[in-house]
Amino acid sequence: MKDKQRGFSLIEVMVSLVILVVGLIGIFNLHIVAKRGSFESYQQTLASYYAVDMINRMRLNRTQIAGYAGSYAGSLTAPAKSCDLAVGGNAVCTNNETRLWDLFQWEQSMNGAGEIRGELTTGGLDAPTACIQVSGTGDVLVVVTWRGLRPLSDGAANANSFVKSCGTTSKRRRIYSINTVII
Repeated sequence: MKDKQRGFSLIEVMVSLVILVVGLIGIFNLHIVAKRGSFESYQQTLASYYAVDMINRMRLNRTQIAGYAGSYAGSLTAPAKSCDLAVGGNAVCTNNETRLWDLFQWEQSMNGAGEIRGELTTGGLDAPTACIQVSGTGDVLVVVTWRGLRPLSDGAANANSFVKSCGTTSKRRRIYSINTVII
């Protein structure tokens, strides 16, 4: 009578390991793609937050609305007077001082000054630039640009000239803009 063999041969084990490794590599790559997508989404969420934040600051200081217009990339210095109303604070600021403080705080938060690890800012957007356009009728266009992770296409390629001029032209430039009216 013939003996029946039991178990797996070495070749069968090697083939199954190769299949398992190929599957695991696919899963790890999928994880990396998901992390990148999550970071890109987070950056867009931050950009929308900063744009809406500036619009709200402008609504609260309507008399200075024209003074908010400009391009902001992190070069503002701290104003002489801090207009923060912390718990127990009693700073009284003029509308002009409030505008200067708003722009400074806005620029600092976009650059991640609120989250610092060692000497590096870890929060905020990657290489942000923000531009504000104000017309005489109260139309306000707030544009926030930043650098994305992957080169895809320039986010402002099909936009108007004001949006195109905001930030550095690049295949990694991302754009978020809001057009509103402040009366």
